[in-house]
Amino acid sequence: MNISKARIALFTGAYNHIADGVSLTLNRLVAHLGDRGATVRVYAPTVPQPPLQHAGTLVPIRSISAPGRPEYRVSLGLTREAHADLTRFQPDLFHIATPDLLGLGALRTARKWKTPVVASYHTHFTSYLDYYRLGILEGGVWSYLRWFYRQCHHVYVPSKSMEGVLQTHGIDGNLRLWPRGVDSARFNPSKRSREFRAARGISEDEVVVTFVSRLVAEKGLNVVADVFTGLTERGVAHRAVIVGDGPERKHLQSVLPGAIFEGHRIGDELAEAYASSDVFLFPSETETFGNVTLEALSSGLPVVVADATGSRSLVTDSVNGFLAPPRNSAVFLDRVERLISDGELRRKLGKAARESAESYDWSEVLNQIVRYYEEID
Repeated sequence: MNISKARIALFTGAYNHIADGVSLTLNRLVAHLGDRGATVRVYAPTVPQPPLQHAGTLVPIRSISAPGRPEYRVSLGLTREAHADLTRFQPDLFHIATPDLLGLGALRTARKWKTPVVASYHTHFTSYLDYYRLGILEGGVWSYLRWFYRQCHHVYVPSKSMEGVLQTHGIDGNLRLWPRGVDSARFNPSKRSREFRAARGISEDEVVVTFVSRLVAEKGLNVVADVFTGLTERGVAHRAVIVGDGPERKHLQSVLPGAIFEGHRIGDELAEAYASSDVFLFPSETETFGNVTLEALSSGLPVVVADATGSRSLVTDSVNGFLAPPRNSAVFLDRVERLISDGELRRKLGKAARESAESYDWSEVLNQIVRYYEEID
């Protein structure tokens, strides 16, 4: 496939209606493909006032609010209008980012037209089920994913650990590694700001522990609460900063009244929040990669993260941070306390953190997808 002349149709459940890792990654990809000469049309749900200014041409897909999670949209499939637009576009390649009703409609159309189809794996769907008491569905979900991904020429996975999980469940043979990147000039230790800290009443000698995420249950918020509460109970001096927003914010504020809640931050404001911190805490076990962990590493922060898919591919225990057993609040607490109490260790791991992030350059990451596309006839 000649990328400079390619027509690519991208199907995703998240593109501009929420500023999460999936949306930001796909927008970068579409912009990069456009710079390489490709024509891309994105088929995705949207909202009247989206928080992201999207890249490329977006074809809106009818959707509804996700039950209990109104910030997300659930696509209602490949509508007649979208199918007509797709027929006029006549893509050379279908790229499916979400195996939902929209993705299923795209897959069936691609097979009918005998057009190559690839997929990228962004969300570790089965890991969410326990948080919503839907564990009984796990077997059925894996059966569907096996059927879906076996029909794709390539499946792009973000980490070796996620690749291993998929292989364990019979999804193999067409996997290609596609990690995420980081803007290392933006997420940089040089963005540390005395003004940021002073504006929040934080002195230079205080140790700031920061958590960055959407505030939803599956990001390990119970562990976050346990760690900050435990530090206070042990008399360990620290300042807790929480960056992000979501449906669990009100509850978390009630549990952690002493924490500083920054709300949603992007761009330079987010970079400043990372670099003005001293330790990064991220107990989520549902990541396929861990964008925020990579941003924290790039900002020179030692991290304490779950020993789970995604994070374990980024963090070497006791080198650039610590890995802790998922949901084990006691171990997370011990590791964070150790970093708070040992300034020399923080500096050593923080330096290694920055060095480990420098290999995740966005231009190389995005060019890898181009090379994968070019393998397809």
